[in-house]
Amino acid sequence: MKVLVVEDDEEIADFLVRGLREEGFAVDWHATGPDGWQAMSQGSCDLVVLDWWLPGIDGLTLLKRFRQSGHETPVLFLTARDAVSDKVRGLDAGADDYLCKPFDYEELLARLRVLARRRAAAAADWFITHADVRVDLRTHQVERAGRLLDLTAKQQALLVFFLRRPDEVLSRTRIYESVWDERYDGVSNTLEFHVMELRRKLEAHGPRLIHTVRGRGYAFGERPVAGDLG
Repeated sequence: MKVLVVEDDEEIADFLVRGLREEGFAVDWHATGPDGWQAMSQGSCDLVVLDWWLPGIDGLTLLKRFRQSGHETPVLFLTARDAVSDKVRGLDAGADDYLCKPFDYEELLARLRVLARRRAAAAADWFITHADVRVDLRTHQVERAGRLLDLTAKQQALLVFFLRRPDEVLSRTRIYESVWDERYDGVSNTLEFHVMELRRKLEAHGPRLIHTVRGRGYAFGERPVAGDLG
């Protein structure tokens, strides 16, 4: 987990950076609003610890901008502003948690662990994987063996359908009517063409995963099934 700390108090920041690194986190620190925004907007961190009062751009503005830009990274507000109205403003702006200074380090760490668990649980729903194939449902990136594949939208939809049903024999009718959302007439070769193209792109980086099953349809997996034609 990579934690971004945006805090202008050097003593607090140094304490956080050293402590979190000892706990096994990778930590990046910025002391101003503009520098913090540049780091936050890159989307490369897993958690953000954000101060309210910052030089250049205040933390509340940063948080609103961060959420408006579509970023879902958990943010913990760490600030001396302890009024209930401030807490409400911070949480309404998109903070996932709010901790007031002075703070207890063990409590901060516990809260970050909770956010990290939520982040990990959410991330599990973002990806579909099987064998060495992975699809990121947020970014629509498709990888095989760590290499990006250039798929059309329909090829990706077909791949996701297969990935959700590994080692299951799927009829042409079921595949076509699920992926194309229209009745299968049994004559069109649209499905076969897309399977052929998807196979070609997948097999550029590894062995065959989409198998033709005689008289039954297709199966996706590392091992052939009964009736497999390859």
